[in-house]
Amino acid sequence: MTKAIPQVQSFMTTCPHTVGIDQPLSVAEELMKKYHIRHLPVLEGGTLTGIITDRDIKLCRDFIDGDNASVKVGDVCEEAVYTVSPSSPLNEVVTGMAEGKFGSSVVVDHGKVVGIFTSIDVMIALATLLETRLKADHRG
Repeated sequence: MTKAIPQVQSFMTTCPHTVGIDQPLSVAEELMKKYHIRHLPVLEGGTLTGIITDRDIKLCRDFIDGDNASVKVGDVCEEAVYTVSPSSPLNEVVTGMAEGKFGSSVVVDHGKVVGIFTSIDVMIALATLLETRLKADHRG
């Protein structure tokens, strides 16, 4: 019996933290530290315009000698964002992330950010699927 492939919404982080494109880089860094996260979707007027990662911030800080209060998120963020819908099949999302070497995918529904699916979420999904599906298959 073939089991249905779960949708990304089953494993995504809902209501992700976001940051405005015009916010100082220091705000993004503070959010990441406070919530122990590594990816922040970047919004302009509620619309997804990019993504910023902890690596982006560290790299920028190396070039500006640590004074990231004068740099805006929009100056540093990556504009190319891997986006998926909540109903996207998990295998397609993970394959797209691997092929594009993306550390996350932003889940968008009707133009609004509704979730984020990170490499940590991928590991949680893998562990869950191994535990539930493969264990059930081996009970014979």
